[in-house]
Amino acid sequence: MAIGSRSSAADLRPAWLQWLLPSASDLIFVALLGLLTCTTLSVRLLGDAGIGWHIRTGQLILATHIVPRIDPFSSMSSVTPSSVTISSVTISSATPSSVTSGKPCFACEWFAWEWLYDVLVGWLESAGGLNGVVLFTAFLIALVFAWTFRLMLRRGTNLFIAVVLVLLSASAAMIHFLARPHVVSWLFTVAWLWILESSEKSYRGSHSLDSSASSIESGRNWLLWLLPPLMVVWVNVHGGFLLGFALLGIYWCGAAWQWLRLKEDRIEDVLRKIRLARRVRLLTVIGLLSAAATLVNPYGFKLHVHIYGYLSNRFLMDHIDEFQSPNFHYVAQKCFAALLLLTLVALAAKERVTKGREIGASQGLVVLFAVYSGLYASRNIPVSSLLLVLVIGPWLSDAMQRLAETPAAMRWRGLVSGGFFQRMGAIELRLRGHLWPVAAVVLACWIAAHDGTLGTTKLMDAHFDAKRFPVAAVNDLEKNDVQGPVMSPDYWGGYLIYRLYPRVRVVVDDRHDFYGEEFLKSYLKMVHVEPGWEDFLQQHRARYLVVPKNSALANILKETGGWNAVYTDEVTVVFIPARIASK
Repeated sequence: MAIGSRSSAADLRPAWLQWLLPSASDLIFVALLGLLTCTTLSVRLLGDAGIGWHIRTGQLILATHIVPRIDPFSSMSSVTPSSVTISSVTISSATPSSVTSGKPCFACEWFAWEWLYDVLVGWLESAGGLNGVVLFTAFLIALVFAWTFRLMLRRGTNLFIAVVLVLLSASAAMIHFLARPHVVSWLFTVAWLWILESSEKSYRGSHSLDSSASSIESGRNWLLWLLPPLMVVWVNVHGGFLLGFALLGIYWCGAAWQWLRLKEDRIEDVLRKIRLARRVRLLTVIGLLSAAATLVNPYGFKLHVHIYGYLSNRFLMDHIDEFQSPNFHYVAQKCFAALLLLTLVALAAKERVTKGREIGASQGLVVLFAVYSGLYASRNIPVSSLLLVLVIGPWLSDAMQRLAETPAAMRWRGLVSGGFFQRMGAIELRLRGHLWPVAAVVLACWIAAHDGTLGTTKLMDAHFDAKRFPVAAVNDLEKNDVQGPVMSPDYWGGYLIYRLYPRVRVVVDDRHDFYGEEFLKSYLKMVHVEPGWEDFLQQHRARYLVVPKNSALANILKETGGWNAVYTDEVTVVFIPARIASK
């Protein structure tokens, strides 16, 4: 009996069940959305203070209708503010007036290269507070993994294997479950791979001489024309748009390799080579149009120069935590290691099941790229995990089907082969109403718009963790109406910007591409209390120094006579210069 014929049709009678019943992908979406918004995981999404300056940047753009080119947050450049109030927060439009001593001139220019994301989260924060920002992030994460699960099934992955792989990939990606614009790049990466793989699939099936091959080919190729307009959006929300070109280059190389090695001994091969040549030309055009689309940004080609300078700076790449190779002693990294092991198993199984036939060049290159990028930098683990599960899912399913045909597995054959999981997979693909995710999103938006409450029950309470950030210390600073500048570790700077801007400027935050190598070298000497650590404090005079309580810097400042501790709690110590305290 054919899978998906009589059995699946009987399971879905009457027809309206196809639209009403929730599918497994719907349940994955709803579960992730609920967990990330209505549990303590919502606080984890705000575990990176950088979202603070993203929010304030977006509100600044909404207030002034101008994408900033001059840094408005740092005390390093003096600005003349023109204030506009949005949702009880006064946002100043910054115009340059002078630069303090010690500030390199090149660093006066700031690239807000994720401005479109900033505008959205800035508006969401104004409308629904941090609940709105967390809800948007949770929606993106839930959509990415639910869609990935659905795509795995459509590509022939066994339902059981698809569930295992999506759980592993989600667990590995938890290392970067953060309200930051990189989450948008996850969605674009999945979309990019789906489009490129769908178009290539038509060429893999174009072996016959009839007209249906050409119709299938043209029917899939129109998806490629979506890539340039998608790139216009991607380049303005996150620097991860470079991943799009990496994938596009991989599929171009795959098509070119097949075209070059294909012989012309038969008429079928001649026709296939013509189609492959057409694909190479089409991908070339799409690549050029996508490259031109990246120029549609507020900074033009200067953005590309800036990103190249940032990513090619060895000092920054060697000292920024998220660009370091993964430490496999933690849970998320162990889940990624499990995916790497499953990839090796899938490669071996693919070779055995196909009896020596080669793996597609494009898919092989995607696997190599995903493995390398994930091992190169921790920040790449989520994207690498998504790419790996989409590729190896069908391979592992083929291996499971092959295993079911062995004599030792005969008693389990109904379970692992054409039985339960395949029937469930066929039913899953027939369920297409997605009413449950829509209802969950509408309900979540309503709750977020009403301060996170449903009736009298508080369901959403997104906030910065007081055990991780200097929440109480900043409350005290606000109460005393402090004047800046304020110095803190770079990983707290975004939180200070969120709480204190525009009245107070910060000395440093996590915009490492803005501050540059020389500035950060001096900063790291101070943080690590290395010889010359006082130079940074002397060069960048701050009125308040907010540091972790048990840090090396806090301990040495207590022993020196130049600083007085004016506030202490379990997380933070606030110092002021002794010269100010004596006044």
